[in-house]
Amino acid sequence: MKENKLGVMPVSKLIWNMSLPIIASMLVQALYNIVDSVFVSMVSEQSLTAVSLAFPAQQLMIGLASGTAVGVNALMGRALGARQQERADRVAINGVFLAFLGFVLCAALGLSLSDTFFRAQTDVAEIVALGDSYLRIVTGCSFAIFGQVMFERLLQGTGRSLYSMYTQGLGAIINIILDPVFIFVFKMGVAGAAVATVIGQCCACALAVYFNLTRNHDIHLRFRGFRPDWLLIGSIYAIGLPSVIMMAIGSVMTFLMNKILIVYHAAHETAATAFGIYFKLNSFIFMPVFGLNNGVVPIVAYNYGAQNRSRLTETIRRSVIYASCIMVAGMIIFLTVPHLLLKIFSATETLQAVGAPCLRIISISFSFAGACIALGSSFQALGKSIYSMINSIVRQLIFLIPAAYLLARYGAAVGNSDLVWWSYPIAEVASLIMTSLFFRRIYRMLIAPLPQNGAE
Repeated sequence: MKENKLGVMPVSKLIWNMSLPIIASMLVQALYNIVDSVFVSMVSEQSLTAVSLAFPAQQLMIGLASGTAVGVNALMGRALGARQQERADRVAINGVFLAFLGFVLCAALGLSLSDTFFRAQTDVAEIVALGDSYLRIVTGCSFAIFGQVMFERLLQGTGRSLYSMYTQGLGAIINIILDPVFIFVFKMGVAGAAVATVIGQCCACALAVYFNLTRNHDIHLRFRGFRPDWLLIGSIYAIGLPSVIMMAIGSVMTFLMNKILIVYHAAHETAATAFGIYFKLNSFIFMPVFGLNNGVVPIVAYNYGAQNRSRLTETIRRSVIYASCIMVAGMIIFLTVPHLLLKIFSATETLQAVGAPCLRIISISFSFAGACIALGSSFQALGKSIYSMINSIVRQLIFLIPAAYLLARYGAAVGNSDLVWWSYPIAEVASLIMTSLFFRRIYRMLIAPLPQNGAE
């Protein structure tokens, strides 16, 4: 039997072999997210604010898709590492079923609660109307993003990251091409941006399905006579649910942060817009790290299944180093040229004045975040996503939001609204301490007992 490269290729080469295609595709993804907002900002600042306020709902939807895929990838990687082909196939098929259920749930919630969601954040009628039209389209057609994420992760989980780069690249390019057509030519505005996004996702999903059926020989997707395996689904969510919850917490955090900014920041909706721009820009820094981690998860899972401690620990160590280097580079960019970054979004003088301190101060947290993200991915690969979930809850709901609330109120009282942004570095330091303690525990429990060079 031909050896899987996850178990034999030199670790450093393997990490980049697995990660670079994902990183490239995620950078393209980040590019089209920014291009999307750039075109929307040309319509009006209210349009950009509407898309920014829609972000928590989109984040929640993508979090459900990605978290489910994390559980599928980890279980499938372990099964392949242990040479359990039939189990790996069942994991993949049930994962596709769960992606469909996720679409049904998000479509129902988005179509029924979109207007309520925006009215809970702002009372500006124009922003509510624009955001509602955008969110109804992206949630109502979310079958595309759920399918795209799941089928791409099946490719990544079997070492075929290059194909997922093609799928994401296709979706992003189509979206970038169609954005100005639907926004300006067809005069659809914000709704046009949503339509272009969905069409790009549909194309990416179709290509990912094709690649899995024709090029992915490590799993076999046969749905005839399929019945959900609820025990296996439970195992998938035992790993993936914490990741879903982490993304849900991120959505709640963003929602609450927008509320805090609109109420207490001197610039109100403009501050929320600046915060939304920060999320668009930081994707260029975080996406490569997430791509790195997506490449690392199947390596760690495979070598844990193969009982190879040396390859597992070397993978984790190098991922922490590489992730930290990327994040520090991002911090330097945000600290030195924030005004140039904001000009991409046709920022007014007011938005420049609010956005520059936002980018500079929040970016300080990048220097701590790289190690946290890398170690968190190892928790998921080893089936201990609960630690990542606990860390996310504590970071965002125990430290970040209370700190933001207190700093925003104090800043409003003393006339310094920029104090609110310091909540990010404070929360990230706390997160790094917790992540280090959790990893130490996992190392003693799961990694140290493994044979140095694999099971006999």
